[in-house]
Amino acid sequence: MPTGTWDRLPEERRAAVLAAAEAEFAARGFSHGSLNTICREAGVSKGSLFQYFTDKADMYVHLAELASIRIRTAMEAEIAQLNWDDDFIGSMNRLLEKWVRYFYEHPRELAMTAAANLEHDPVARPAVRAAVNRHYLAVLRPLTETAEAAGQFRDGSDIETLLSLLLITLPHLALAPHVQGLDPVLGMADGDCAHAVASAHRRAATLLYPFQKND
Repeated sequence: MPTGTWDRLPEERRAAVLAAAEAEFAARGFSHGSLNTICREAGVSKGSLFQYFTDKADMYVHLAELASIRIRTAMEAEIAQLNWDDDFIGSMNRLLEKWVRYFYEHPRELAMTAAANLEHDPVARPAVRAAVNRHYLAVLRPLTETAEAAGQFRDGSDIETLLSLLLITLPHLALAPHVQGLDPVLGMADGDCAHAVASAHRRAATLLYPFQKND
C-alpha cells in the first residue's frame, strides 16, 4: 500500500501517477510494465516513485485495489435494487447481466481486470488476487448467507463451493467477451453485448441449478 509520502502529495500529482501507472499496467501487465514509462508520463523521477510505493508490485496491487473499489461500488448499487431475500437465483442472473454490460461500458476497469487476472508473475499474482478476492467475497458472501438463512437453497448445498465457483466465473464473464480464445465453446467474444449476456445466462443456469431449491 502507498506510503505516508504518497498521502501527503497534492491531489493532482497523485492523479498523474495513478493515470500513468494504470495506462502502463493495463497495456503491458505487471511483468512488462515499465517504471521508466510511468515516471516519464507522470513527470516524476524514479526515486520519487519509490518514496510513494515500496516497490513495483506494491503499486500494482494498489491500482488493482482502486479498480476493485470502483467496480464494487457500481455492483453494490445494482445489488441494492434486487430482491435477494426471496429470489437469490433471479437476482444473481440480473446481477450477472449488469456485470457483463459494465465491462463493455468501462474499458479502464476491463483493462485492469484483465491485467489482474491474466498476470503470471509469481510475486504480483498472489498479492493482486488477494486484494481483488477480498472485494468479491465481501460482496458475495453476505448474499449467499442471506439466501441460505432464508431457505432458498437445496438441502445440503455447499455454499463455500458456490462462492468458489462464483470467484472463477465472474472474472471469466468480465473478460471472455473481449479476449478471443477464453471461451471457445459459447463464443462470448464472437458477438455483441447481447450475445455475451445470453451466454452469461446460459452459464449461470448451469452453475446455479444444483443449488436451486425444488418446491
